[in-house]
Amino acid sequence: MLARVSSCALIGLDVIPVDIEVDVSPGQSNFIIVGLADAAIQEAKERLRAAMKNANLRFPWDKRVVINLAPADLKKEGTHFDLAMLIGLLHATQDISFSDKQFCIGEVALDGRIRPVNGMLPITWYAKHAGFTDVFVPQENANQAAVIEGLSVYGVPSLQSLVLHLQGAQPLTISKKQAIVSSYEEQEHLDFKHIKGQEQAKRALVIAAAGGHNMLMSGSPGSGKTLLAKAMSSILPPLTVEECLEVSAIYSIAGLLPENKAYMSHRPFRAPHHSASAVALVGGGRIPKPGEITLAHRGVLFLDEFPEFPRAVLETLRQPIEDGVVSISRSQGHCQFPARFTLVAAQNPCPCGYLHDQDISCVCTPGTIEKYRRKVSGPILDRIDLQVHVPRVPIKDLDSKEEAKGSFDVREEVIRVRNKQADRYQQSGWSLNSELPSSFVADFCPLEQTAKQLLHQAVERLHVSARGYYRLIKVARTIADLAGENTLSQAHVAEALQYRFTES
Repeated sequence: MLARVSSCALIGLDVIPVDIEVDVSPGQSNFIIVGLADAAIQEAKERLRAAMKNANLRFPWDKRVVINLAPADLKKEGTHFDLAMLIGLLHATQDISFSDKQFCIGEVALDGRIRPVNGMLPITWYAKHAGFTDVFVPQENANQAAVIEGLSVYGVPSLQSLVLHLQGAQPLTISKKQAIVSSYEEQEHLDFKHIKGQEQAKRALVIAAAGGHNMLMSGSPGSGKTLLAKAMSSILPPLTVEECLEVSAIYSIAGLLPENKAYMSHRPFRAPHHSASAVALVGGGRIPKPGEITLAHRGVLFLDEFPEFPRAVLETLRQPIEDGVVSISRSQGHCQFPARFTLVAAQNPCPCGYLHDQDISCVCTPGTIEKYRRKVSGPILDRIDLQVHVPRVPIKDLDSKEEAKGSFDVREEVIRVRNKQADRYQQSGWSLNSELPSSFVADFCPLEQTAKQLLHQAVERLHVSARGYYRLIKVARTIADLAGENTLSQAHVAEALQYRFTES
């Protein structure tokens, strides 16, 4: 008898429908899996045999069993096909009935338990839009799957329990729906009020958080660059429901969802080491997987010791910074990963770290300093909107009892400005000033005459590129939004210029 069960393959973040066709017919005993299946799928033959035996289910030892994964020209990998293949086998032998509105996913253990798999959120999202009503998933994945509305999600602990449910003998319980509640990452020691001094750097962080602008901090060792970068998480607004689903789907596929959590509730903060490879940063592999820039989607990508990253690795950031996506092509397929992150980088001003320091003399030669600075290319620097010098904080400021504005108050200001941007661009598809295409800058960023004159003079004298010109205006737009003004004044442009050209 022929049976058909629906499943899916994961290519990057894309979910591709896969039909599992199972044919059980008289003939010499044999078990064949076809359809460009990888080694993990081929090994499923032994897992399925052992699982059925240990669950007291009948395997057709005297039959010829052929399982086809269609489309046959699509390379398939992973263990998540196990449960669908086993259900198809039982359906073909008429031990159970399985409708075309039911969907199952999971890895089968030798004792019949159903093990969790990665990518449950995008898989269940696909199941909903494909018209399925009942979804059977591993019990450990049930909370993730239950985030998606409009599905009856059943957490399956074992093969035996699923068979009893399908036979009507012992129904499984529908998993309780998981309401998405966004939050921010609250860490007491990262509150803005605990950061002494560095008012200019904190101001730049607020501008970067409000408009989604990229930022580079340069300063002596111990000046607080890393602390400032980490504190940025405390002033970012909570994720929207749509953003929660986006980020959670990425972490679900990567297998990085926090333990016992169905979704990502706060904006990600990623800080890869400077020894990271290009594949680790942008993603890739034989079957493309998301890298650090995708894991930082809708959050912060912090690159400490910026010039110590291999230059070839940093150059891979060009396209993602501009487009908000990273495109990866491999022999196994082509895919795109979202990459709308805020880049925050930190560096020393020179190899020894003490150039321009008021207390410690720099020992680097001019040639050494120039070589160090050239590690970061001009095109990369041109894509960084805010450059800030971070001096060491005097001891008297460290001992000061005066508290600055806390993260809660700053975050409320950032939320206000982001809401203003969302209202401004609601008909256009953008949400932040940094995402505004150059062709629309004139429409949404009106300049006063004095501001326009200052900007043109600066562009001519400092040889600003076209990209830099538009990025200056977008930063000025965010500064004006923070001030509650619609028109960009000379003061807004002047502050944007100050951050664009900083002596480091």
